Amino acid sequence: MAPVRPADPPVVIRDFPAVPPLRAALACRCPRCGQGRLFTGLLKVRPACEVCGLDLSAQDAGDGPAVFAILFLGMLVVGLAALVEIRFSPPVWVHLLLWAPLILIGAIVMLRPLKAGLIALQYRHRRLGTTSPT
Repeated sequence: MAPVRPADPPVVIRDFPAVPPLRAALACRCPRCGQGRLFTGLLKVRPACEVCGLDLSAQDAGDGPAVFAILFLGMLVVGLAALVEIRFSPPVWVHLLLWAPLILIGAIVMLRPLKAGLIALQYRHRRLGTTSPT
């Protein structure tokens, strides 16, 4: 008769409610649980969620957040600069004083949620940590 082995401990699988990608992006939170912080610094992504343990080391947002920030900010600044030029016709230095800080601050503010949004979409479409077939 074979010796009886103790049963393996049960694997605990926690169900997490679906987190809308927009909410995860705007809050910069984990795309699975919606609670853990996504970033350790300004744009550095944590290796894993501190709450649910989701492995974030394989995320690849690439240049997407920067491209979207350039497009959104470009549209906004060009439109506002044209409006100011048509209505007030200020000298060039006034445009520099107005738009340079808006561009710098806007880029920094927009990059975090845009990167979090792309990571949330990667998770939502099951592309977080998967390798492409070769």
